Amino acid sequence: MDIPAPSRLQVETATLPRDDNAAVEWIVLDELVPYETALAFMETRAAAIAAGEANEVVVLLEHPPIYTAGTSARASDLLDAARFPVFQTGRGGEYTYHGPGQRVAYVLLDLRRRGSDVRRFVAALEHWIVDTLAHYQIRGERREDRVGVWVRRPERAPLADGSPAEDKIAAIGIRVRRWVSFHGISLNVDPDLSHFGGIVPCGIQGYGVTSLIDLGVPVSMPEVDMVLRGSFEKVFGPSQAASGRPT
Repeated sequence: MDIPAPSRLQVETATLPRDDNAAVEWIVLDELVPYETALAFMETRAAAIAAGEANEVVVLLEHPPIYTAGTSARASDLLDAARFPVFQTGRGGEYTYHGPGQRVAYVLLDLRRRGSDVRRFVAALEHWIVDTLAHYQIRGERREDRVGVWVRRPERAPLADGSPAEDKIAAIGIRVRRWVSFHGISLNVDPDLSHFGGIVPCGIQGYGVTSLIDLGVPVSMPEVDMVLRGSFEKVFGPSQAASGRPT
């Protein structure tokens, strides 16, 4: 797949290493994890990190099909409330979907050790996704007026205003408390894209949603996990496998 020419809005290189270069714990869960379980873990772990009682951690997992609402979610963007369970969250953003085939990465980092700059942290998350997609010869781009990471679809008809068709491939939604981040990113590997039809994803109309498989990249979740970890280390510094499962 050819990579289009760079856009002026492409994510700039952004790294956010820890000041002491300590490794981030890395956890991969293979089973579907209920959203309530993940949220309880994040709340407890973020508080422990803020208190200096626990290490930073990234948790990779998949959820059963759900919709989550961020702090800016509009009721009118929930098109089918009966389709899947709906959870109110404290993260930024609007409605999004999580489900099997989508890799969710919850990122719990102590931003006090990484420059205390939330905007730079978000840029680093974007760059992490862009670097991961580049491994598969896919150019991910950000848009100043649209959250997430996008890919151009030149094979499709242009939009009504004549601009190129674009699809969203990854979402970002974070919360920061006491300078510790939680929630994180989601990358569409091979989810059922029709499940996004019950919401207006991130409150943005007129655009589609895509995945690695939809873009013609035959890839397994374990392979994506390895690429995500390698790209994470380029941006945030070293990681190490956690000794136990999150509780």
